[in-house]
Amino acid sequence: MKKRNEKELSPEQGEELLRTLKARFKKNMSRHKGLEWATVQSKLKATTEKLWSLNEMERTGGEPDVVGYDKKTREYIFYDCSAESPTGRRSFCYDREALESRKENKPKNSAIDMAAVIGIEILTEEQYREFQKLGNFDLKTSSWVKTPAEIRELGGAIFCDRRYNHVFTYHNGAESYYAARGFRCLLRV
Repeated sequence: MKKRNEKELSPEQGEELLRTLKARFKKNMSRHKGLEWATVQSKLKATTEKLWSLNEMERTGGEPDVVGYDKKTREYIFYDCSAESPTGRRSFCYDREALESRKENKPKNSAIDMAAVIGIEILTEEQYREFQKLGNFDLKTSSWVKTPAEIRELGGAIFCDRRYNHVFTYHNGAESYYAARGFRCLLRV
């Protein structure tokens, strides 16, 4: 009997996730015009580690959905499409350096570290703005986005949200964390 990798779902978990993703895909066709679920599912079944990452996105409240297809790399692109920043990925500072700089009241993790463990990429500001064209997200929460090196080197990090029908970008110390701030990611499959 083949032993499962820790980043591999059981057949039952895989089927349950595929059912959830299919239902979300069909319910939100405007996010992925011109794409067919059968081809997405076929690609997912061939990549067990990516399926595990999608399950982690789902488990942490991201509600992943297909938002595009990269013709050059032949990859489907999944984003966290939950209405608010994923609940299981809130109250984190930005990165490991920020986490280690806190002397007390440390959060349990950092956005960059958790994304790396899950095997997903934190959205850039540009990706976040494109994502907001698919609907109205983060009306009550905010999400860390990939911070340019020149800002991070000075101790800062950036995050975005949507208020007053407009997408805003803000800054904070990278070591800060709030109950209403999480992070959104993407996964290429």
